[in-house]
Amino acid sequence: MRRTDPAGHGPVRYAPHAPEPGLPVLPRLAEVLAAAADRAPAEVPGGSDALREAASGYWRRRGLPTDPGHTAAAPGPAPLLLAVTAALAGDVLLPRPCPAWWAPAARLVGRRTYSVATPAECGGVPDPYALLETVRRVRDEGGRPRLLLLSVADDPTATVAPPEVLHETVEAALGEGLHIVSDETWRDTLHDPRDTVLISPAEMAPAHVTVLTDLAGGLLPGDWPAAIARFPATPDGAELRAHALDALTGLGAVVAAPVSAAAAYALAEPEEVTARRTAAVALHARVAAAVYRLVRDAGALVRPPQAGRHLYADLDPLRAGLARRGVGDAMELEDHLTQALGTPAPGGHRFGDDLAALRVRLSVAPLLGRTPAERLESLTALEPLELPHVQGALSMFASALDAVRDDAAPRMEPPR
Repeated sequence: MRRTDPAGHGPVRYAPHAPEPGLPVLPRLAEVLAAAADRAPAEVPGGSDALREAASGYWRRRGLPTDPGHTAAAPGPAPLLLAVTAALAGDVLLPRPCPAWWAPAARLVGRRTYSVATPAECGGVPDPYALLETVRRVRDEGGRPRLLLLSVADDPTATVAPPEVLHETVEAALGEGLHIVSDETWRDTLHDPRDTVLISPAEMAPAHVTVLTDLAGGLLPGDWPAAIARFPATPDGAELRAHALDALTGLGAVVAAPVSAAAAYALAEPEEVTARRTAAVALHARVAAAVYRLVRDAGALVRPPQAGRHLYADLDPLRAGLARRGVGDAMELEDHLTQALGTPAPGGHRFGDDLAALRVRLSVAPLLGRTPAERLESLTALEPLELPHVQGALSMFASALDAVRDDAAPRMEPPR
């Protein structure tokens, strides 16, 4: 029976968080946080001088010259996006699918949102022709397209947009007078950085792109909320930043002093921080690849994960088996897999995808271990896929997929 009671499934209050790393906090970061716990100076909207200077250095090392006066910080990415959206009058265009928190942040300040299909190669970036058609349609209907959100290294699809696709989309957006916000939370989590080319839209059109980065992507734990934004070094960019700071001030959106100290330390990228990030990315890549093989071998559709800590799978080829278990849409698929896996498995409808499509985001973190000791062991193991607790988690995952395959299909074994 199809569920008709939406209780517990609201698009804002119960939207899924970004995937957690599933790893213990780096001890040195905990020390920095604790040392600043009784620090007297109050933080200010937009971030302290130390935090903004550290953010500038972070971007300069990635080929984006940045002055601290063109940056801002907030307690998490949603307040930053809300502030930028509030400062730009007009409608918001989003790739489909997109991070679950993008549309709610825009709607909270009264902006209309429009989804645009993504190309076959990747998620996170609208197809340029679909973008032009959507802009034309919105204008014909009396709308005012003003802001395009995109993510080159994407949540939820875990793909990285090829430079040629990104270039065409950026050109289309600029031709229509759109300002671009580039969410680059996952840019430092490439699974194969030697063979994956990631280019920021800010390198292509620095005067028209605001970069946003949630530090939970590669530097801080998810429950230490801190995000940074880089605004264009132009008069329009300065005005946009000023209006965004007004919004952050009105919201009281200030990074807590201990978190600010830890964020500034992490953004400076000392050796222990970069070493932990490198090890964590390698672990997530190994386990994500194993999950990819299980999903693919089950007959479902999934792109190879290229960044982040998750995958985005289309289980439509398994629709018959899922239907026998009362699963006919993404919401029911979410319920079914969450129960079968014992961990949240948000359906594609959370990310702006079609409710009727059987798509789901699958996180790697729950497979790394149930206790801090197990997760730390996964991080330091030479062959994490051979650890008993990782093998057991993958076997449970394989069984959940196996249960909805055709009864005549052979049983899968977890990868080793």
